[in-house]
Amino acid sequence: MAQLDVQQKLEILADAAKYDASCSSSGTSKRNSRDGKGVGSTDGGMGICHAYAPDGRCISLLKILLTNSCIFDCHYCINRKSSNVRRARFTAEEVVRLTLSFYKRNYIEGLFLSSGIIRSSNYTMEQIVEVARSLREDHHFRGYIHLKTIPDADPELVHQAGLYADRVSINVELPTASGLKRLAPEKSDVRIASAMGEMKTAIVDTADASKRYKSAPKFAPAGQSTQMIVGADAATDGDIVRKASTLYDRFGMRRVYYSAFSPIPDASAILPLQRPPLMREHRLYQSDWLIRFYDYSTADVVAAADDATGMLPLDIDPKLAWALKFRGSFPVDVNRAPREMLLRVPGLGVKAVDNILTARRWRKLHLADVARLTASITKVRPFLIAEDWRPVALSDRADLTSVVMAKPKPKQMELFG
Repeated sequence: MAQLDVQQKLEILADAAKYDASCSSSGTSKRNSRDGKGVGSTDGGMGICHAYAPDGRCISLLKILLTNSCIFDCHYCINRKSSNVRRARFTAEEVVRLTLSFYKRNYIEGLFLSSGIIRSSNYTMEQIVEVARSLREDHHFRGYIHLKTIPDADPELVHQAGLYADRVSINVELPTASGLKRLAPEKSDVRIASAMGEMKTAIVDTADASKRYKSAPKFAPAGQSTQMIVGADAATDGDIVRKASTLYDRFGMRRVYYSAFSPIPDASAILPLQRPPLMREHRLYQSDWLIRFYDYSTADVVAAADDATGMLPLDIDPKLAWALKFRGSFPVDVNRAPREMLLRVPGLGVKAVDNILTARRWRKLHLADVARLTASITKVRPFLIAEDWRPVALSDRADLTSVVMAKPKPKQMELFG
């Protein structure tokens, strides 16, 4: 590793960081250096690793590992101790120089830093904190910083990370304690939960203090996030959804990310030989969205899964799966139904529902009115009643799935159309 130059290290450690999905910059406070003080900003632009804020801004991050060497031997990890991969390691000073250099070239607006465990959890956490400290205090960097913390490290070191970073994350790794014990025996679900709880307490306490004292320091203003690996163990989609819901409720997570397991070279015999379908990861994100923004309970989403396997269908989205499974709740009257029931109509998003609620205060809505608010009226029709529409025949059809998922007929393209 000592013979590698910075460019070679960057090539290795940027590639090694691609397995970490929790690279979102949403929720941070806006800062810039337009007053001539400091370096950097959190405002949008273009760059290397793209993350998106809630208002649609694209934020570019330098996403790297401090090192891909590790003393742990987690079966699912490409950087595990027994893995035969090319190793590299940055010093804290090199990461600081890279971040500032990339920012000044307008490549990035922030840093996402994670690491394998070297020497010990405390030593590694010290190096990660030193990068953030140097950027903030020595160079007055005001851009976005996301630090991946180590749950086994001293709580004081993890606390320091929160003082310098906009967001911190602690990976829960796997959905079940049994899966973690089997595939990552050196990690403890109890310690991970404890670290998440301590982080939540610090975030809440600091937010409360900032309301009373202007001088109160900010602590991870963008909150904390976590990541689960999907498909490395026997956990069902129902298990994963329940785990994610617990993390949101218990630890106030801003986001739970899902990462489909990818087979790795020289893999352990206890790992699956094939990766799960990427559509499974997508369905879990859709389920997460239903709970967070569509007022679905965890039990509702789990009920959309297959009763025998506990897995969400891959050919249709969870919202449609729930609607088809519980047809007795439909159709709903677009002119009278409450917001929570309109949100359950397949094909109607939050924006469309809010527009419906506004429009129906002034007049009765027809099917054509709803069609103007949604991308697919075919998907919506069997599940609602409008002033001029009642889906009597459609609602009772046994093959309703094929109707709502009907693909448009192929059309011959014209060379000179």
